[in-house]
Amino acid sequence: MPASNIQTDPIFTDEERDAVYRCIHTRRDTRGQFTPEPIADEVLARILRAAHAAPSVGFMQPWDFIVVKDKAVKGKVHAAFEKAHAEAAMMFEGDQRDTYRTLKLEGIMEAPVGICITCDRSRTGPVVIGRTHLPEMDLFSAVCAVQNLWLAARAENVGVGWVSIAHRNELREALGIPDTIHPIAYLCLGRVTHLYDKPELEAAGWLPRMPMADITWFDQWHQQAGDEPLLKLL
Repeated sequence: MPASNIQTDPIFTDEERDAVYRCIHTRRDTRGQFTPEPIADEVLARILRAAHAAPSVGFMQPWDFIVVKDKAVKGKVHAAFEKAHAEAAMMFEGDQRDTYRTLKLEGIMEAPVGICITCDRSRTGPVVIGRTHLPEMDLFSAVCAVQNLWLAARAENVGVGWVSIAHRNELREALGIPDTIHPIAYLCLGRVTHLYDKPELEAAGWLPRMPMADITWFDQWHQQAGDEPLLKLL
């Protein structure tokens, strides 16, 4: 049967739907709760396959996955974080700087596995369906792979923490990534002791979650509709 004629069941049961929403709403950025328990290869394989199933512009699949288990390699990534972390602290002022320094923002050495997701922007040539007018769509596609991985890991009871505080070139050097490849995310993966009810930065009072009514508009940017029934459900 031609691939275009292959069909899949479009219907989720109520239980399947609820499980997806639970996964989304209980996903957390994990930093200080990792245990040393290893992740079984079959679990890690399922998580990576889920990431590879992400949508991509022009089906270019621009991502690669670097699985990091070696302690020395993790140490190089951690050194890159520590340098950038110290720089970042100085970008805040007053109480925010003090609060920033108390936050646990990575679990590079504690997590059994690190995964770096990259984007090869030249993978399928210079002209890509869907990227002709929005050239950054390949980067967005790689971020979709990050989200797929994160939700799959949550469903596998595996915590994930995204380490974004590092200079890109230092991350490249730590992982042997060529200059032509764009590092998207360094992720820490591992079993966890617990997950927080709220994101840690929200719980710490860094920022509140924004009300949906403040970020949802109708037909035009910043156009409100006070009598819109949807607003009452958000």
